[in-house]
Amino acid sequence: MAAATRVIVTHGLSASTAMIAQEAAISNGSLFTYFKTKADLFNQLYLELKASMASAALDGLPAKAELREQFFHIWSNWMHWAVSNPEKRRALAQLGVSGEIPPATRAAGHKMMAKIAELMERCRSNGPMRDAPMGFVSAIMNSMAEATMDFMVQDPTNAKKHCKVGFDALWRVIA
Repeated sequence: MAAATRVIVTHGLSASTAMIAQEAAISNGSLFTYFKTKADLFNQLYLELKASMASAALDGLPAKAELREQFFHIWSNWMHWAVSNPEKRRALAQLGVSGEIPPATRAAGHKMMAKIAELMERCRSNGPMRDAPMGFVSAIMNSMAEATMDFMVQDPTNAKKHCKVGFDALWRVIA
């Protein structure tokens, strides 16, 4: 999976399975021992990356804290995961817009994010986005997250500041 991540980042989704196998230091045939097709590999990688991101975001969530503090905790952990794992972030972004990931796999990925979605739903329940479709709200959040991540990477000295400012902007939009 790490080899597939690196190859996707450097060569895109059109990279051959032979390139992935070579990066993993295994034969191309061996790759198909684990995955029937390249699409199967991409779907498993998508799910692995989603699980990694969700697990990192939820790590240490203060269950008894105020809603804003909980959401900031998830946001901060998510930003840290993305900045600390740039290859995973980029591979997940490419897989996320790929036609290789069917609705069933996307749904499984969304299920991994259910606790985050539930918290987000609670955050927006009385805010200006309360009547907007959740997919629209998620798209806005993801756009703000990507911008925040980009600034954190470009200006690591002020990464914590960018993280906080990005969150404050998101909070004003949804809550």
